[in-house]
Amino acid sequence: MKKTFILSVLAGALIGSAPLQADDHGAEYAMAIHGGAGTITRANLTDEQEQAYKDKLNEALEAGRAVLKDGGDSTTAVIAAIQVMEESPLFNSGKGAVYTWDGEHELDASLMEGEKGNAGAVAGVKTVKSPIELAREVMEESVHVMLSGEGAEQFARQQGLEQVDNSYFNTERRYQQLLKAKEKIKASEQPEQQAWEYLDLDYKYGTVGAVAVDKNGLLSAGTSTGGMTAKRYGRIGDSPIIGAGTWADNDSCAVSATGHGEYFIRFHVAANICSRVKYKGLSVSEAGDEVIHGVLEQAGGTGGVIIIDADGNVAMPFNTEGMYRGYFKGDGNTHIAIYNEEE
Repeated sequence: MKKTFILSVLAGALIGSAPLQADDHGAEYAMAIHGGAGTITRANLTDEQEQAYKDKLNEALEAGRAVLKDGGDSTTAVIAAIQVMEESPLFNSGKGAVYTWDGEHELDASLMEGEKGNAGAVAGVKTVKSPIELAREVMEESVHVMLSGEGAEQFARQQGLEQVDNSYFNTERRYQQLLKAKEKIKASEQPEQQAWEYLDLDYKYGTVGAVAVDKNGLLSAGTSTGGMTAKRYGRIGDSPIIGAGTWADNDSCAVSATGHGEYFIRFHVAANICSRVKYKGLSVSEAGDEVIHGVLEQAGGTGGVIIIDADGNVAMPFNTEGMYRGYFKGDGNTHIAIYNEEE
């Protein structure tokens, strides 16, 4: 019987208001998640929308905690949290994935464990209900690290993963985003690829991810996305690329990224952060700031990351107006934030 990773969550969990950058050593287990970064401001969200995001982020965190609290491994916890967001139309992953130029959905995901560097990734899949679950199958049941397109879907069928029609991922909100994006591109005097650069940030990205450390000290990271609105030519961003959008190393940290993928690929952002922890002796907060507010920002790249180390220290730097994010440590409250000023 196939493994399933969608777990029941604890109702009524408390949402704390502490700053989302915590450095107190010795957490028995911990997790951080993100639901995408971009032009997220109070003016753009109603009170009801804001609460819906916070509730879903809390649900995802509690799904991960349910695994970790019972002694489960961090990889299973990461998948449990991400699957909650993959099934929610609020996020650009799974059910809420953005549309390609041709009106379809192409999904990417990756997963990495920090003990031995085991990793799995998938790109451009259209019929797999849970791309992050497929990433685990690639990691555990395949000799490869990354599979793409029809080949990845064939492997998913062989592994018995749930298949859906591509229309399963449809949402009206994302479809309207596609229409508006195509209007802007077609109205531009720039060639298509250059015109795309002038789209608002929210057309360009929005990804979900989770990082965790379990009771045995295993660090894991996972990322899942629908990519960029109106993408063409089989474009693949950083989310399925190990080292760019996802990285885990027990000797340094675990990272999941969200942002303008081309920059995250070029500057190897996720692994770059952990290398600074490992070789420069920086804290996760210091390393994250150097890369997100230094290297990435200076190059013109936008986005953010979630970072965790083996002691449960968490950092969540981003250089956009907001990032859906949250974390918990052990049995403590979940801490959730959306806007920049909540740091």
